[in-house]
Parts: sequence; C-alpha cells; structure tokens
Amino acid sequence: MSTTATDTPKQKSHDKSATHALTDGFHLIIDALKLNGINTIYGVPGIPITDFGRLAQAEGMRVISFRHEQHAGNAAAIAGYLTQKPGICLTVSAPGFLNGLTALANATTNCFPMILISGSSEREIVDLQQGDYEEMDQLAVSRPHCKAAFRVLHAQDIGIGVARAIRAACSGRPGGVYLDLPAKLFGQVMDAEAGRRSLVKVVDPAPRQLPAPDAVARALDVLRGARRPLIILGKGAAYARADEDIRALVEKSGIPYLPMSMAKGLLPDDHPLSAGAARSLALKESDVVMMIGARLNWLLSHGRGKTWGTEPKKFIQIDIDPEEMDSNVGIAAPLVGDIASCVSALLDGMDGNWAAPPAEWTGAIREKVETNVAKMAPKLRNNNIPMDFHAALGALRTIVKERPDAILVNEGANTLDFARSIIDMYQPRKRLDVGTWGVMGIGMGFAVAAAIETGKPVLAVEGDSAFGFSGMEIETICRYNLPVCVVVFNNNGIYRGTDVNPSGGRDVATTVFVKDSRYDKMMEAFGGVGVYATTPDELTRAVNEAMDSGKPTLINAVIDENAGTESGRIGNLNPQSAVSKK
Repeated sequence: MSTTATDTPKQKSHDKSATHALTDGFHLIIDALKLNGINTIYGVPGIPITDFGRLAQAEGMRVISFRHEQHAGNAAAIAGYLTQKPGICLTVSAPGFLNGLTALANATTNCFPMILISGSSEREIVDLQQGDYEEMDQLAVSRPHCKAAFRVLHAQDIGIGVARAIRAACSGRPGGVYLDLPAKLFGQVMDAEAGRRSLVKVVDPAPRQLPAPDAVARALDVLRGARRPLIILGKGAAYARADEDIRALVEKSGIPYLPMSMAKGLLPDDHPLSAGAARSLALKESDVVMMIGARLNWLLSHGRGKTWGTEPKKFIQIDIDPEEMDSNVGIAAPLVGDIASCVSALLDGMDGNWAAPPAEWTGAIREKVETNVAKMAPKLRNNNIPMDFHAALGALRTIVKERPDAILVNEGANTLDFARSIIDMYQPRKRLDVGTWGVMGIGMGFAVAAAIETGKPVLAVEGDSAFGFSGMEIETICRYNLPVCVVVFNNNGIYRGTDVNPSGGRDVATTVFVKDSRYDKMMEAFGGVGVYATTPDELTRAVNEAMDSGKPTLINAVIDENAGTESGRIGNLNPQSAVSKK
C-alpha cells in the first residue's frame, strides 16, 4: 500500500505542484508477506510493532493476538507444519523476542517452517551498549537456535529479506528463521513504485530433490534381502503430503509399519499392516528398518540398546539432509532427497515380482497387535470413580473414531504417553503433540493455530501440569470464538497428586497442585463453556456437545490422583541420586 504525500519544502522549490506516492517499512513488510501468500500473523502487540499489527489488520491480514509470545510462536510453528508455508510470529524486542525464541528453537528441532519477526533497537545503540529500551543483540542471540537469521536495515531491502527468510524456512529440511527489524526501519519512506519493484515473490521455495538412482537401487536391494522388514513413519512423512504414495508403498511392499506419534493417521491406525500396538516386538525382532521422515533420536533409543534387541539390523533412511545419515548408527542404504520423490522412486523400482515379507513375520506382528488390543480393551471400558487414564482416554478414543476429521492436540506426561497408544488416528496431520523435544506448553498455541488454519474442530487433551504452561490462552480461544474443546486431565499434580514433602515441612511436595482445582471455572470467566466431569459418560457427553456446538469449552476431567507414573514412560531419563542421606 502506498500513501500520497506532498513534497518537502526543498522539493517544492524545484516543482511546487509535484506530488508523489510514497510507501514505508510497515507497508512494505505487509506487502511482501501478502505477495507470498502469507495472510496470517500470530503475535503479541507492543513497542515497536503495535502499529504494524494494526496496519496488517487494516490491509486484510488476520492478526491473532496472544497473551504470551511463546504461545504465539507455537501457533506460528504448527501453522507452518499444517500449511507448508512459514508461520509468522511477531514480537516486541528483547523479552518478547526471548519468549518467542523457545518456540523458534522448537520449530527448528521439529522441522516446522516458521519465521520469528521481532522489532529491535538500532544497531548504533546496541553495538555501543548505550542502554536503549529493551536493548539486545537479537540477531546474535537467535543464530544458534534457528536455521537462519537475517537483519534488514533499509526499506529497499525488505523484499529480499522476507524472500530469504521464506526460502530458508521452507527449503531442504524446514525450520525456524529469525528476521530482525530495527524500529527505525518501520518508518523509513521510499517511492511506492520503487518499493513495489523491490518486493520478491519466492518461486518454488521448496524445490524437489531427486534421489540418486543408485541409492534407490541400493535401498530396494536391502529391502529384498529382508526377512523381517519394518517401515517407521515420522512426522516428516506427514509433512511431505505424499500420503497416497506412502500408503501405496506400504501396501505394495506388504511391510508392517510403525508410525511415530505425529505420523499416526498417514494410514489408519487400524490398518492390517499397522504395528503400532506391537511396537516392542516390531523394533526388537526386525532385521531391516526403513525410516521415512523419522530420525534415530531419543524417541527411538538412538537405534541401539535393548529397545532394538540383540540381532544386528540394517537401516534404510530417507531424509532430505545427507548429514542426518549415520548420526547414531551406520545407515546401510541412505536415500537422500525429498520424501515424495524418494517414495515415488521406490514405487517405480518395485517390479511386478516383488515378494511380500514372509507370512511368519507379518503373522507374528498381527497376532501381537490383536493380543495387545484385546488386553487393553477392558481397561478402556472401566467405570472407576474417579477415572483413571485408561477410562478417560477410552471415552475420547471413541469420539475421535467417530470424528476423524477433528484435530487432536495432546500434551502432558501420562496424558501424552497413554493417549499416544490408546487414541487411534484415521487421517494424516490430525494429531499434533509435543514432538521431538517433548516440550510442554504447546497445547493452546497449537489448538488456536489448528482451528485458524484448518477451520476444523479441535480437541486438546491436556495434563493439568501441561495446561498450566499456556492456560491463560483460553482467553484467546474465547476472544476469537474458536471451535476448541480443551479437556484437562486433573489429577492434582505433576505425574500424581499424592507426593508428600519428605522433610515434613509446611510446604507441599514439589509435584503437588491445589487439590480439586476448578479449571472449568477459568473458561467460564472468559465467556466459554466450563464442564466438570467425573465419569466416562459425563466426559463423553460433554465433549460431544462441545464438538457439535463449536463453542470454546473446557472440561475439567477428574482423574484419580494415584493413577499417574513418574515421568510417564520416560522415567529412565530421570537421573537417580548416588548418595543416600542417613
């Protein structure tokens, strides 16, 4: 957008009647984003970016204001995952920037395309450390925590700066990018037509990267030699949107697959080749493992140890980043390229005589799945009061099956771990959770962005501890009247509500919360619907009503405070004291 202004007195001396169209940094940033199809901004207003938010809204962009920058950043990150375009988070300088930095680092770790845009102090003041308002060298601080970082100092460079940020966020392995905009930049003025010409529409920001034919042939040879093959699907496979080809690869090969949590639903969890309910058996007994969009990080025990059994394994890994190969164990068949191209090449290379894995292997997986599902079923149908995790999640499992198009957001310790294995998914990119870092606090930011970006109803299943990190954002949910139903599993504490202070002192134990907290009343305070549920039937009824109505709802689901386990299923990561005090 340009503005028309009269010449300065000096200019008038040359041509007293001349007028010309001008634009400024504010409008150039907005125009650069819109030119690249980015029409939503998540952020928190404040100096020096308050007017930017107002002007962006006036120009037709959707500007979603949060109560804390970290949650705005989480929203931007998951928006990037859901849309394959970088989500935009806008923050103020220094403290606001630092609040958003956690989300930026998390986005980079999880390979979500995101751009954190922050106002900042002027370079000449920062470099001399003269004590400006919220002074910080934000560019230097950001660099270790993101994929790329840029600073724009001149209005004529805004187009290039935004374009570089978009390409860096989307190309290769996606990730977070920081864009530093000093306060003085926003008000810089230039000729509107020159400004328009300076903008850049990014062409093909995530170009295909085709795998080498010999690498494809090698991977197929390794697969052909397998007796007990396994495919592991990661969230990178879900992000790639190669859904039909991935399903075709699984079904044509006849290989059992194990989805990581955010890859659940790429194929329905009740698919006959799903090994989700036989995870331990599949990992231990497999001899060849092909990873598609998954990494051998801590979530897969780094590819070694008792999780993987004693038999040697061969790994095939599909990843766009060649440096990921051999990061934990040797990769027998590295397949470097974008996932869609690699999977397509594998399909093309499977001849008509492709042999399915031995029935002994697929039958063993299927038998274990059916045994474990049958063993779990009675636990999911119990009517204990107060509820345990199995009963509550059993109720939600049925609702998700009946509403496969809804988005499930999930975080917590026990709430997360149990939900991963209990709640089946039937469509891709419908499960959003804590991801690679296992970081708490993503819940409300993810829920807001999921509702904004997809228009679908959102079910956010939260542990009471996890909810505490971002709970104030239920006001944001109410303010924008979003179709989000939050279920808080309230067991009075972190892991459990039963710990006691070992010293016998007056303070409660470090993991214990206020007993019988009424989180539902918080939602009512902001105009949403609050429900107190103590049984699976009450929980089922409340969630269905919320999903049908589309009204912002919070259900306080009372869970037995004895039901939790220490650190969920990763208690082994807790170091133990080697010294006992007598």
